[in-house]
Order: sequence, then structure tokens, then C-alpha cells
Amino acid sequence: MPPAIDRALAALGLLVLSPLLLAAAIWIKLDSRGPVLYRQQRVGKDGRVFEMLKLRTMVEGSDPDGVGTAVGEGDPRVTRAGEVMRRTSLDEVPNLVNVLRGEMAIVGPRPALPAHLDYFSLHGHPRFDVLPGITGWAQVQGRADIGWPERVELDDWYVEHRSARLDLRILGMTVLPVLTGKGVSPG
Repeated sequence: MPPAIDRALAALGLLVLSPLLLAAAIWIKLDSRGPVLYRQQRVGKDGRVFEMLKLRTMVEGSDPDGVGTAVGEGDPRVTRAGEVMRRTSLDEVPNLVNVLRGEMAIVGPRPALPAHLDYFSLHGHPRFDVLPGITGWAQVQGRADIGWPERVELDDWYVEHRSARLDLRILGMTVLPVLTGKGVSPG
């Protein structure tokens, strides 16, 4: 989608979801110590590093290096509020601020962690030719239920075939997994 549409959707999303974000922020503060937002370095288009925003779902200090340590079923690092936010993807809503900043798009490959850059060749790898997205082809194909190599292949396929029509299809396919929590990282 054109950046102007992404930004308009992000602004509308933040406006509509602001009461829910306020309630989530209060719940996070009542549930555990630490900040409401989790800030993590990610790599986006053209290899640019940016600070991705999410609602904090784990106890403070659980991921001190910001390397995205895997979260398993019953992981004690995940807070009670975090379990619900991860299952519903509410923790991702602050990504809309990244869209407003022009660091992310609504649809695209998920932004890479700097720790994973050895897996990619930054020069010539298709995922770095586009803005990373909040949702994407890999997410609607199985989210956390599919392995890393398959996710990368799906993201590469998306970059090669991206279009407004495909983006709309992905947005439509995102609704059910978000509502059901299917394929989300365990909390």
C-alpha cells in the first residue's frame, strides 16, 4: 500500500484503539514493575536500524540484550497481562507509531532483529528492499507455528509478489488469527 494510506490507517488505528491502549497500560503497570512500552532495536528497509515499540508482556529485564529470546508455553517471564496481550496481538498495536514514523508499513515482512543479520546478506536480500510490516504473508500462513526458514521464504515470496491486492488479502487473513490467537507465540 502507498505510505500515505499506511500512515492514515495507523493514525486511525491509534485513535480507535486509544481507550484499549490506555486500559492495557494501566493493567501492565498494576501487573508488574517496569515500563509500559518495550523498545527493541530492529532492522528495516535498506538495513536501517530503528526502535520498534510494543506493549511490554514480560517481566522487566527478561530480554536484556533485546535478542528476541524464544518464548515457550508457560514461560515464567510472561506476565498475566502479557499472556492476554500476546494471544490477541494487542502488544503489537504500538507498531502503529512506527508506521507513522515511516519505519514500518501495515503489511510487509516482520522487521529483523540485529542478532539475526548473520542469517541474511543485507545486500541483495529482498526483505530489506521494503518496509517491514506489522502483519505479513508469513504471519497469516502460521505465525509462530512455522519455522524460521519457512518464514523467511514466505517473506521473500511476498516481496516478489507484493501488490495492493495482496496487501488487502493479507489484512483480511489477519483478522481470524488475531481474534482466535491461533499460531501466536505461547504466553
